[in-house]
Amino acid sequence: MHGGILIIDYGSQYTQLIARRVREFNVYCEIHPYNKVNRKLLKLLKPNGVILSGGPNSILDKDAPNLPRCIQDVSKPILGICYGLQLLVNNNGGKIKKSLCREYGHARLKILHSSKILPKEWKNKSPNVWMSHGDSVSYINKNFKIIAKSNNNIIS
Repeated sequence: MHGGILIIDYGSQYTQLIARRVREFNVYCEIHPYNKVNRKLLKLLKPNGVILSGGPNSILDKDAPNLPRCIQDVSKPILGICYGLQLLVNNNGGKIKKSLCREYGHARLKILHSSKILPKEWKNKSPNVWMSHGDSVSYINKNFKIIAKSNNNIIS
């Protein structure tokens, strides 16, 4: 690959859609299951960034899939989506809790801060997005910046 984006799949029904959206920006990407990602793969692919997909599990479950250890050493940008975000937060000193209201289906995204990872067309808008999770982030450490929340005020 030498560049492009590595998408780590945690079983989301939307992983292929994520890849399609990345490719629409003319960026090469590859999808690999979380339990097959290792240092050898990272060395081979040399990604410019990583996306952690969502998935059906709860980070609060005892046997929940975890972040591959080699990802902790990646010095490139990492974007976590739903379950992927919760993994990042949980592995970096943040807290996850069961949500009072489960988000499933269309939601509006509130952009709190601009970011290079968000499309320019989203500036000053509340784009429609798809949410599918029952847990939420209740605390992030100071090294993270919240750039968006759902219309239910759930960190997205």
